[in-house]
Amino acid sequence: MNSWRWAPLRYLIRKAATSQGFLDPIEILGRLRGLAQPSEVGEPIELLRAGVVFHARGLINSKVIQHNLDWVWPYWAERQYDPRDRSFLPRAFSVTHVNLTHRNWTAVGYPDCDALPVVDPAGLLTPFLDGWSLDVWVLADDGRRLLPSRCSDVEQRYDLDGGAAVETRSVRDGLELSLRAEVRLEAARPVCRLHARASNSGAGGARLLLVLRPQNAEGVSFINQIALEDALWRVNGEAAVTLEPAPVTHHTATYQEGDVLFKLEGADPGAATVDCPVGLASAAAVYPFDDAMAVTATIPLAEADPARPLLPDAWAGERDRACRLECPDAHYRFLYDAAITSLVLHTPEEAYPGPYTYKRFWFRDATFIIHALLAVGLEARARRAIECFFDRQTPLGYFRSQEGEWDSNGEVLWLLDRYRRFQGGALPAHWREPVDRAARWISRKCLPESPLTPHAGLLPAGFSAEHLGPNDYYYWDDFWSIAGLRAAAEMLADDPDAARRAASAGDRLAAAVERSLASARERLGRPAMPAAPYRRLDAGAIGSVAAGYPLQLFAPSDERLLDCVAYLLERCFVDGAFFQDMIHSGQNAYLTLQVAQVFLRAGDPRYLELMDAVARLASPTGQWPEAIHPQTGGGCMGDGHHVWAAAEWVLMVRNCFLREEGDTLVIAGGIPERWLATGEPLAFGPAPTTFGTVTVRLSHEKGGRVRVCWEPRWHREPPVLRVALPGYRVCEPGEDGALLEPLT
Repeated sequence: MNSWRWAPLRYLIRKAATSQGFLDPIEILGRLRGLAQPSEVGEPIELLRAGVVFHARGLINSKVIQHNLDWVWPYWAERQYDPRDRSFLPRAFSVTHVNLTHRNWTAVGYPDCDALPVVDPAGLLTPFLDGWSLDVWVLADDGRRLLPSRCSDVEQRYDLDGGAAVETRSVRDGLELSLRAEVRLEAARPVCRLHARASNSGAGGARLLLVLRPQNAEGVSFINQIALEDALWRVNGEAAVTLEPAPVTHHTATYQEGDVLFKLEGADPGAATVDCPVGLASAAAVYPFDDAMAVTATIPLAEADPARPLLPDAWAGERDRACRLECPDAHYRFLYDAAITSLVLHTPEEAYPGPYTYKRFWFRDATFIIHALLAVGLEARARRAIECFFDRQTPLGYFRSQEGEWDSNGEVLWLLDRYRRFQGGALPAHWREPVDRAARWISRKCLPESPLTPHAGLLPAGFSAEHLGPNDYYYWDDFWSIAGLRAAAEMLADDPDAARRAASAGDRLAAAVERSLASARERLGRPAMPAAPYRRLDAGAIGSVAAGYPLQLFAPSDERLLDCVAYLLERCFVDGAFFQDMIHSGQNAYLTLQVAQVFLRAGDPRYLELMDAVARLASPTGQWPEAIHPQTGGGCMGDGHHVWAAAEWVLMVRNCFLREEGDTLVIAGGIPERWLATGEPLAFGPAPTTFGTVTVRLSHEKGGRVRVCWEPRWHREPPVLRVALPGYRVCEPGEDGALLEPLT
């Protein structure tokens, strides 16, 4: 860059800042750049933009919430601002106040509908992305109050029977409130329905209140105008909520008047409309009752689209197509079913890693999500999401979702080849040219092989997976690129020149990585792989685990892989789960499961300890936030309903029953002994593999023996089969099954 062209602007920026007593921003940026390896992109503009939006809301929160703590706030704020709660965070000089202790919510939705309402742990419903919310309160005439976000006795469950509904039950002082939030089709149009039922076992009357709130699970969300027209609420001029039945009375409040809660006891019968220039209007629809009362709120989510009609029995179709898990552990079954639901909800076309904070696209997350769809038989949904990739490829071959992340091309190529192999057929014709361009891009992107430095021949320094640390020459990028180039060589096999070119590029990059890892081994004095050539061992080394899972570039017993995992287990695990110090600052479900997959491949029984730890970390609705606060158990970073975590759970369960290891299909390699001890049947399938579709069944025989059967539909000749049930050996092999006996 011709930096002299920018000299006048830099001078003006520096002068304007320092003249007002601010630090020199040019010097600060220079210092920040010095903390990372030199790179083309300091940080993807998409992430900077998201961060600015996130903290802009946090700035508003800091100006509103702490000065109005007598308002009723969402679950996270009631706890984070409470000095008696373990979730309490001092505010002091924090410029922005954001949800760092209970980033938990659960999506409700409908297959192929892009709208994803979310429900927080106390039942607060946010129908639209980053929008206003609906809360429900119960107030008794004798002063008893049930405000769910302040209630300690709240139960929540994910009802997957026929759809995806969040049910929330709260109880206090003889008052009980049950909520059910779901998305249904009405006249081919998706609507969100909140059904509320309240009961009162105490003396006297009570009121059920449906309340419009200028807030959500992230903080303040502006409402300038509310109008009640018979049984219809208009919010900011738009028809928003239909109430059944119509309310008996209606109350409103502006920011200057305070929370609408304060207006409920006055003699004023309430107004039908409210205008608040500050944008913090609230309203309550009131329903008096003696013993019980039920109200339903209906929120239209989108107009029906004739070009993409939603199917009336879509849930049944999706679940019928997905692999079924049969096992005696009800919690594992529920988590598996909830994860399948998450995968379906978040792939309306493109794949989203979350319904809220992460309702946008990354190739990295999409790769794992779509791979999970393939692994459980949802091929059509996976194919549709893959087809969205090609519009994001640049003319030079870069699959770009965020600039400066060099792992994406390898991820896309690896996934395309997985799809091809799962289907047992040739590469779709229109994929061929993008595959070749993507492979060429990786080859061009690699650094020169001389001078012979630890990063020679690797991918350039980049932001990569943001949880690995500052910009660096990440092995994560290299491992994915090696796998992608090798996949491209396979996919382009009918074009010898293109296949040879991709294979040669993959071999050169693999050789560069081997040299770099040897240098790191000498520097560190142990074989464990750091995150990058010049890094010490730290939590970022979790990225290097990709060489073992999912890419299988290294053998299961490779000492570099196992020593890396040994380091992570010793230094980076908290209460049985991987704790990522950098960025996430919490326990991470999907990264814990990636370590578990390495143990599973190695035949190390500790894989099950990690699976159990992740199962314990799940929310009552079977979800995992991206990172989990080790004290509160709530989300502390990222989306509160993280779909990469759901994908890893599905893949982990699938691999316990059957997994590919090179040209071998390993069967029953991760079935827990405690499942066998119940005597109940076990089954998984029909599960696609790279060799064909297989259903695996386990049943008990006399003398403590176990019969393992498989029902295959091979693409071609049967692969090498290895039955590896922990604690058992094969005593009677067969073509479609084997009888096993205990080792002791």
